[in-house]
Amino acid sequence: MPEITTAERAGVGLDGLPRPTEDRVVVLPDVVVLLDGATSPTPRARDGGWHSRHLAAALTTELTRAPTGSPVDLADALARAIERLAREHGLTPGDSPSSTVAVLRWTDTSVDALVLADSPVVVFTDRGVDVLADTRLRDLRGEVDRITDWRNREHGWWVAEADPAAAHRAVRRRWPRHEVRAALVATDGVSCGVDDYGLFDWPDVLEITREKGAEAVLDAIRAAEAGDPDRTAWRRSKVHDDQALAVVAFGDGK
Repeated sequence: MPEITTAERAGVGLDGLPRPTEDRVVVLPDVVVLLDGATSPTPRARDGGWHSRHLAAALTTELTRAPTGSPVDLADALARAIERLAREHGLTPGDSPSSTVAVLRWTDTSVDALVLADSPVVVFTDRGVDVLADTRLRDLRGEVDRITDWRNREHGWWVAEADPAAAHRAVRRRWPRHEVRAALVATDGVSCGVDDYGLFDWPDVLEITREKGAEAVLDAIRAAEAGDPDRTAWRRSKVHDDQALAVVAFGDGK
């Protein structure tokens, strides 16, 4: 069985004040799921944290529904979870909270990953580092006036909201189980340390978690952000984002 460790930390709101994390981590015997609820610019009862919490519950149900030995398709499971959440709570596409989704699942023969929006999965194999990232939102920034107008639209970016079709727009990958040594699953409050701040690369992140624990990665990112309180070195909407990191150590891949 793989060894799984996680680290989580709440950030601040757009007003700079502390508030509960909108990230969610689910650890099952053969699956790790990370969700990052989108912070709303205006207060609303059903915010990103509400969405990520309820979607995590619905997705957990779907992922554990299939009999042992017959794993459900990840996109199908996510689509059903989105549809259920929208139906039960009357969510409307285009006017509902949303969440990113990252799923890592393993069997005796394979390791599968699904990523929807900006929460990557990083897999370490005998051949090197394989980053599964959905860059569509990042690629659109600066190219369009209102990024929200392109949410869950063709040629735009996709996220788990109220339209189950988004699940089948996720990026996916599969690796032979015997080749995989470790994997990281992260929300963008962690991946920013690699992609935006340049504090370390993904092999560095894995090494830090092995030597000092996953919390040390979060510490390094928070320290860098604390040194840039005006957000001039790195442009971002909040001084500190929520952070969630899961580390799955497969050892010899068996």
